[in-house]
Amino acid sequence: MYAITGITGKVGAAAATTLLDAGCQVRAVLRDPAKAGAWKARDAQIAFANFQSVPALTQAFTGAKGVFILLPPVFDPDPTFTEARAMIANLREALDAAKPEKVVCLSTIGADAGEVNLLTQLSLLELALESLPMPVAFLRAGWFIDNAAWDVDPARKTGVIPSFLQPLDRAIPMVSTLDVGRAAARLLRESWSGKRIVNLEGPRRVSPNDIAAAFSRLLDKPVKAAIVARTEWEELFRAQGMTNPTPRMRMLDGFNEGWIGFPGETVKGGIGLEDALKSLTA
Repeated sequence: MYAITGITGKVGAAAATTLLDAGCQVRAVLRDPAKAGAWKARDAQIAFANFQSVPALTQAFTGAKGVFILLPPVFDPDPTFTEARAMIANLREALDAAKPEKVVCLSTIGADAGEVNLLTQLSLLELALESLPMPVAFLRAGWFIDNAAWDVDPARKTGVIPSFLQPLDRAIPMVSTLDVGRAAARLLRESWSGKRIVNLEGPRRVSPNDIAAAFSRLLDKPVKAAIVARTEWEELFRAQGMTNPTPRMRMLDGFNEGWIGFPGETVKGGIGLEDALKSLTA
């Protein structure tokens, strides 16, 4: 049995579905009982737990061949990442107690970056889990193509998508969440010892101009990308409700300045940019 956290999101759902389709038994780890029905219908086991409860997490992970960890994202963290650190500590305690056979953890491109930024939360997660007594794999995924969901409405209405990634022709590692979930499912069924790092991106690297061109084809109208000036970010993010936009701004700096990236070889997913965007525009 494989215990899957984050199963109501795109990555977790793709991982669980891939495993179920392969005939594997899955335990859906949920916070909301109202979301259990679809997984019960597929004969998945159900466990209710959140990352604030060590006993509930321990029970959810006990008896598992493998556990897939997706740390709940904190998009507006305090400067010391207090909320993420607390969840990570609970997770480590629960995994030590439950002793699953292996752990696959969703991490990120930039987990090895030396500069503090929004992705530092997953650097902390790797640091806490790398010494687990069972095999652990960190799946470092590129920028999610699915983040372009925010661009669908402006692409349709104005033909202009705002870009914090710049310059507009700079291509970075991006990947579909479906590819990420499928890769996690494959890792859960593999065997290895110690710590393992897997860098995952899509078939080719993607720039903001590439995204705009793909939207143009899919929407059958001209679409272009437009830079959001760095000087405007803080005011814009605070207007959106953020209290500490610095980590998000520094993450974007990392991609734009090149200190967030993959240092070595990568595994390539099979879903290209246009196919990934089709599901967002359907």
